[in-house]
Amino acid sequence: MHAVRPPGARTPAVEIAGLVKRYGEKTAVQGLDLCVEPGSLTAVLGPNGAGKTSTIECCEGYRRPDGGTVRVLGLDPIADATRLRPRIGVMLQSGGIYQAVRAMEMLRHIASLYANPLDVGALAERLGLDSCGRTPFRRLSGGQQQRLSLALAVVGRPELVFLDEPTAGLDVQARHATWELIEQLRADGVTVVLTTHLLDEAERLADKVAIIDAGRVIAYDTPQRLANRTDAPDSIRFEAPAGLDLTALSIAVAPGCKAAEPNPGSYRVEGEVTADTLAATTAWCASLGIMPRNLAVEQRSLEDVFLDLTGRQLR
Repeated sequence: MHAVRPPGARTPAVEIAGLVKRYGEKTAVQGLDLCVEPGSLTAVLGPNGAGKTSTIECCEGYRRPDGGTVRVLGLDPIADATRLRPRIGVMLQSGGIYQAVRAMEMLRHIASLYANPLDVGALAERLGLDSCGRTPFRRLSGGQQQRLSLALAVVGRPELVFLDEPTAGLDVQARHATWELIEQLRADGVTVVLTTHLLDEAERLADKVAIIDAGRVIAYDTPQRLANRTDAPDSIRFEAPAGLDLTALSIAVAPGCKAAEPNPGSYRVEGEVTADTLAATTAWCASLGIMPRNLAVEQRSLEDVFLDLTGRQLR
């Protein structure tokens, strides 16, 4: 079913309806629908072969859909490519950069193609490219190439930027610098669509997460709501002397919570975990003169939901 836009709503930054993309006899994208709101950051997740790359490439105008419609900033990425390209930025994992060109030469050249580019020197310094500016692209490290690709995607002040695995291969410092730049883009009103295999990255950055599998969007919501969508409860776990009164513990914590002792001396309290339920658990233990050991709060994560929806088998 295609999404229906409410009357008076803003034009989506990306609007995909019934997208189909085939490669010979293989259908990679099968009637996919997706709507990305302006100024938001959407993370596109999916196992290998799910169709996410084909979907993004149709949005970028690199591939022609075999069915359905794709609109980016209200334009057709194929028919309106000349009008659309100055308004979007695209970061690719590989290709598109001459191997012999020096890093800063390439960045300055791309910046010169735009009417109001970012300050090249400041951008290079922020991404740690100033120290390798005279190095040919082929001699840059994988992380430096990745950061240069990001700089090329954003230097023209795009309204919308597509980022493909923006922190793949980066060390911890570079990853955090990249995250900060992406967060600044969103704060400045830039729409960001990124693909990533790093679920912690999606949880940190994304306003919405689209999970794609078998060529369709199978879930689309905020990271928090996705994590809370299943019936699997959160839990408080701790160790204490065996044989405690589970009924009394359940009542003491909160209505609706359920205490269990899966193994002697190992306790689990399931239900909605809040600061109050955690405090009630420790207070109950204190009332018995018990020190709970290895106390931990276990909450559903985006990774749990992703594996539940797409399966745990390798592809």
